[in-house]
Amino acid sequence: MSDFFADQRVVVTGGAGFLGRYVTEGLHRRGARYVGVPRSAQYDLVRLESVTRMYEDMRPDVVIHLAAVVGGIGANREHPGEFFYRNLMMGVQLIEQARHYGVQKLVAIGTVCAYPKYTATPFREEDLWHGYPEETNAPYGLAKKMLLVQSQAYRQEYGLNSIFLLPVNLYGPGDNFDPAASHVIPALIKKCVDALETGADAIECWGTGQASREFLYAADAAEGILLATERYDGGEPVNLGSGCEITIRELAETIAGLTGFRGRIRWDPSKPDGQPRRRLDVSKARAYFGFQAATPLEEGLKATIDWYRANRK
Repeated sequence: MSDFFADQRVVVTGGAGFLGRYVTEGLHRRGARYVGVPRSAQYDLVRLESVTRMYEDMRPDVVIHLAAVVGGIGANREHPGEFFYRNLMMGVQLIEQARHYGVQKLVAIGTVCAYPKYTATPFREEDLWHGYPEETNAPYGLAKKMLLVQSQAYRQEYGLNSIFLLPVNLYGPGDNFDPAASHVIPALIKKCVDALETGADAIECWGTGQASREFLYAADAAEGILLATERYDGGEPVNLGSGCEITIRELAETIAGLTGFRGRIRWDPSKPDGQPRRRLDVSKARAYFGFQAATPLEEGLKATIDWYRANRK
């Protein structure tokens, strides 16, 4: 570890959230003396007045922008307008005010949902503009992708050191297990554990199970973000992922096995699969700031299942 953070005032938006807790813990391990976490009750970052007040109160040298309004396929279909507006306004105003308040570095966190629906695997950063995102999450993905445009434009015109990272689907202890908003791994874990508890002989899953995804353990994602904050000062977007792909059907069978659920898995093809495939080219993260995912999927799933069983009540 370097002493990069020792004398920096660091603000982590979304620092009390799922990924944010891992990032703030990592900052403290690295010797950061000031870590500010603006809470939504005090600072509604969708509103300009709250953004400027946050900068006035916290006076950050570094901003790591993790805050997002996000959910699974169902939540994205129900709230496309809200997801677009809130994510866009938070990011745009944070970056605009960062230049006014002399922020030395801003780290904007994008999303794999920004990639076109039909992108050849592995997804390379150069593929970002080769088509429209998958429809169910396009408003969220495009709102986040605009932060890349803004980061590059502000670097060119104002010299703002704003970098842009593209993490793949995250999971791990502390994830969101609310059925109305959860992503696929916590949703499947909850279905299997609940089925065991109630004695159900089957669980229902959306889609065909044929779509594939790549997953990154949240603690690994936090390490990648912090390494990039320390070491990367470029204008190119950079993927953060594990580089490993699994179908949703295989994932469901793996989670069922790890939880001990032996019933049937019923697929509902009337529900959308989402993007057909996801796997990132992670070579730039290795080359630019030395990041490589450390947690195998099965190990991470076991830890997440154990956390859910210990904390769900």
